[in-house]
Amino acid sequence: MFASKQQSQLQKNRFWDVFIKILPLVAFIVPLALLYVLNPIDSFLKVSTQDSFQLMWKGRTFQLFFIWLIVLEFILGWETIKSQITRQSRVRVAIYGVALVLPTIYVVLGNYLGLNAAIVGSMLHSGVAFADSMPLAFEYLVFCLLFLLTVGLSFGKKGLTDFALPAIFAALVGVIYTIDNVFPYGSFTPFQILVPTTAGLAAVVLGWLGNTAVAGIDPFTGMPTLDVSGSLGTAKFSIAWPCAGIESLLIFTAVSLLFLKRMQVSWKAKIGFFTFGATLTYLINVLRIVAIFSIGQQYGVDSLQVQDFHFYYGPLYTMAWIIAYPIILMVGLGVWKKIRKPQLAQLNLA
Repeated sequence: MFASKQQSQLQKNRFWDVFIKILPLVAFIVPLALLYVLNPIDSFLKVSTQDSFQLMWKGRTFQLFFIWLIVLEFILGWETIKSQITRQSRVRVAIYGVALVLPTIYVVLGNYLGLNAAIVGSMLHSGVAFADSMPLAFEYLVFCLLFLLTVGLSFGKKGLTDFALPAIFAALVGVIYTIDNVFPYGSFTPFQILVPTTAGLAAVVLGWLGNTAVAGIDPFTGMPTLDVSGSLGTAKFSIAWPCAGIESLLIFTAVSLLFLKRMQVSWKAKIGFFTFGATLTYLINVLRIVAIFSIGQQYGVDSLQVQDFHFYYGPLYTMAWIIAYPIILMVGLGVWKKIRKPQLAQLNLA
């Protein structure tokens, strides 16, 4: 009987430890689930809240990647991550409890109690071009800060280091959205530098596909343009840095550097892995532009197919690669080590 009670208590303690450990993840799943299920009217994004989860650019699909990165960090560091929250430290538990509900409170304030409307009004007063998109940019930035707060309270300084990747990812998305809102149509010169080269490479690829691509400059915005004609039809678009995938290069840099820092390989190998991944990310963005023009030729530049690819499928392909690349590296290195061990053993025997 005593042994049975002791085992039951151990199971309860184990459940408590696991439950407390994953609460920082739950704290952000809950508000996003509420937004999706309750589907509050979002007059700022010009789409329903549910539809916003199907938009990569100026949408909430990146929030799903944010959640996925948190899950990945838990998987990779489950054994080493130790929660500092105990039932004995009531004050810390109370503070932690408040921190956990703050993401949900922020979402409720924004979507039901007028905070998002106040943000838009303030941004319009400040002359922000895309003021309607600022609440979403703020959502990413606030989620980043609240996530750092929860993991800091739960896991201490080590938690801030272990979970830096999801936080930086959310912060980058928020900052990138903010920059595009304040400096629209490619007017943020530092990010626009690579666009002419990207457009030129896309024109070359389109030429290989049998098209005639004429490069130019939009007289109203100053953005590079491509006027493409071929057997499928014609298409003309201006190209700004978000269309050229500069945001994906920034996100790739943050994600890959944090992963490479944790990998036990030489610095020369890390430089090689980063250079290869960045180059492939850039080339994927070139192909993304090629695909948009091809779709525009076939269905029309204002077609739903173009909009779907531009705002969702195109960025999704790039993000899928960015998330998959570190995993490919880890699996590949693991396989390589297993292959090398027998070879090294044979060399030592010889």
